[in-house]
Amino acid sequence: MVTFAHTDEGTDEASWAAGGLPLIPELPLAPEELAAMRFLVLAAHPDDETLGAGGLLARLHGLGAEAHVLLCTAGEASHPNSQTVSPEELKSIRLAEFAAALGLMGFEDRWQYLGLPDSGLAEHAEDIARSITEAAERLEGPAEQLVIVAPYRADGHGDHDTLGTVAAGVAAGRGHALLEYPVWYWLWANPGHPEWESWLRLPLEPAEQAVKERAMQTHASQTRPLSPHPGDEVLLGSSFLSHFSRPYETFAWTPGAGQRPYTSKEAERLFDRVHSQDPDPWNYTTSWYEQRKRALTVAALPNKSYSAGLEIGCSIGTLTADLAPRCATLLGVDASRAALDRAEERLLSFPGVSLRQLTLPAAWPSGSYDLVVLSEVGYYFGADEFDLLLRKIRTSMLPGGTLLLCHWRHPVSGWELDGEAVHTMARNRLSWPTAAVYRERDFLLETLTAPGATAPAP
Repeated sequence: MVTFAHTDEGTDEASWAAGGLPLIPELPLAPEELAAMRFLVLAAHPDDETLGAGGLLARLHGLGAEAHVLLCTAGEASHPNSQTVSPEELKSIRLAEFAAALGLMGFEDRWQYLGLPDSGLAEHAEDIARSITEAAERLEGPAEQLVIVAPYRADGHGDHDTLGTVAAGVAAGRGHALLEYPVWYWLWANPGHPEWESWLRLPLEPAEQAVKERAMQTHASQTRPLSPHPGDEVLLGSSFLSHFSRPYETFAWTPGAGQRPYTSKEAERLFDRVHSQDPDPWNYTTSWYEQRKRALTVAALPNKSYSAGLEIGCSIGTLTADLAPRCATLLGVDASRAALDRAEERLLSFPGVSLRQLTLPAAWPSGSYDLVVLSEVGYYFGADEFDLLLRKIRTSMLPGGTLLLCHWRHPVSGWELDGEAVHTMARNRLSWPTAAVYRERDFLLETLTAPGATAPAP
């Protein structure tokens, strides 16, 4: 159980930024997808929804999306040692602040207060589940198009953990998608904790940031002292609030039943959008991690040269450029036209390289290959899709050919497979001998050899 106090110095925002938090992938929901969904936003206390999801709320309002906010408590226990404000008075103050903040975000008449006791949600889990279910039923429509937005279930605050756990249970039982927003996690955790690495970020427009900032300041009983007297000190200091002034919000994402953020057939639209926003969205050209991983990838190839190589998911062509000197011919395929446009510029000096826009595995290039490279792309397929991809690799691979796989080892939020599952499926489905395995904390690199190699002449 995490133990912390709001007075703890905690992890500063600079540490989170330096630790790589701004580089996590974006939430895979385009504006038109958000507008078509319905949202039930849950808060344990007034200000939770603003801190964790105020930018999301501002966006939903701007898109005209159907959304409703459920507030469990009035947060009347935030200042237990106050000698100037009673819990009942604080209850009125905080509910008024909550209403004002929601009004700024466009939800003045779309919220419900459950009247449960602050710091006592653990004793009311059944009541909370019932209220969430009833509110979800009022937001009519397909179950998988309803998103429950709730505090992160391991946030470290008892009320947050209870509400998040109950929300996750209701979402799983009813087939709803789930977005979990951390609040106190940013104080007690640090970049060495792995949970955040699988989360997703929602970039905020300047106007959305401004609305969120004004809404945060509306919670004056938490962001400023109640009075100069002991027991009335500020609860949310400037250092803590800086975690919520980022130009993005962060969520753990669990898709609804029968729903994933993307399938391979959606990849062209998805990755075109990603590459249109940033010419190097995964920092392939600047990250030492990526540069070192590419060097290890090329060094792991067991043969000095290959007659025909195939790189699946070549993106902007950084690994392609490193593979090209080892291949007489090399075909790079990717679903994104925007990515391939940048790859073509990078690969002009390699006459043996060709590029094609294909959405695999439904489409598949003709020809036979003695090298197939699958780097950081396997988990973008569903299990059935990846199984089909492996069958097509088997059919296209020349005897004795090399299949190279390299994937991130940490959880991949919102996808059916992760890196370890990709490698396990490849080993089990193909049953090809393993030529080499390299594993470290962040990634797994493995080469398999297709059967039927001709023995070299004596």
